[in-house]
Amino acid sequence: MTFLFNDATRHLVAERCAAFTRTPHGPADALKHAAVAITLTDAEDGSGETALILTGRVAGLRSHGGQWAMPGGRVDAGETPAQGALRELAEEIGLALAPDDIIGTLDDYPTRSGYLITPVVVWGGDHAPLRLNPAEVASIRRIRLVDVAREDAIEFDTIPESERRVVRLNINGRFIHAPTAALIYQFREVLAGRDTRVADLEQPVFAWR
Repeated sequence: MTFLFNDATRHLVAERCAAFTRTPHGPADALKHAAVAITLTDAEDGSGETALILTGRVAGLRSHGGQWAMPGGRVDAGETPAQGALRELAEEIGLALAPDDIIGTLDDYPTRSGYLITPVVVWGGDHAPLRLNPAEVASIRRIRLVDVAREDAIEFDTIPESERRVVRLNINGRFIHAPTAALIYQFREVLAGRDTRVADLEQPVFAWR
């Protein structure tokens, strides 16, 4: 199935998100609340398809430097996760969206590094050229939804440090790891009409810090 970047795809994603039964995480007093934006936009590769945006984090950042992530960060005091996701999206890549651009919210995901991440699905629409914040973002990558939806895009592994399965996303031989991979995996499942939980999926050891 091809996901063209048009109103039909937006409506499809909105319908699937509305049908998804979200399971929030329990009390998380020891975790810092964060939010990320699963941002859907034009793939900008001439295909006319929908893609989601990933950012390459600047190397040397205190948290997850050099890793692929979705725009996002810690939720400020008084903010909702949706408000935090939109603020971080504007701060990191210069994409200013409105609350009406929010399509849905997926399950909270607790990370080994001490965060509880709320994924917020947003429609990027037609926008001005992105402006990367050089203090946080080194590069942008767009992954087509058709590539995320491929059966072999999601892989599982085991590590001696944990009894939980490690999840990763394989896009043409290039790997994206959890927590980002876990959030994309759940979004992929929601897009297919399945309520698949990911909070028990493990991250590789290098992402524990």
